[in-house]
Amino acid sequence: MATRNLNKVMLIGNLTRDPEIRYTPQGNAVASFVVATNREWVSEGEKKQAADFHNVVSWNKLAEICGQLLGKGTKVYIEGRLQTRNWEDGQGSRKYKTEVVIDDMIVLARGKGMGQDEEGDFAHESESTAETASDEVNFDDLDFDLDTVTDQPSDQK
Repeated sequence: MATRNLNKVMLIGNLTRDPEIRYTPQGNAVASFVVATNREWVSEGEKKQAADFHNVVSWNKLAEICGQLLGKGTKVYIEGRLQTRNWEDGQGSRKYKTEVVIDDMIVLARGKGMGQDEEGDFAHESESTAETASDEVNFDDLDFDLDTVTDQPSDQK
């Protein structure tokens, strides 16, 4: 009898820093960033809070899109799988890092410095460009053509 396996991660959280975009020697884009998720619970009548920090990696066109749309403080929905890498450091110790390798991303709200004022509310340049925190990004409405996004930085074309 065949067994089923599932490796699926879905997170909603905020970026702790701007994505870092790098390119492999073959020219593939790789974006890495950290998403923080908060949780609350009550213990012995006292409200407690904690944050978890998740290392996230995206590849190729999705990496380019993450680099263009995401920034520190952005609230984002990500979906992907867990992957653990291991390597040996300079002293011969085995190191491990678990990451969420994403295949889908939805911007839920922009972060500070990306159209929000200091209270986290959206700053409005005019009524025609006003956005609300509940707006989601529809990739069909973006100003760039996904066919023009390459796996190489523009200076290597």
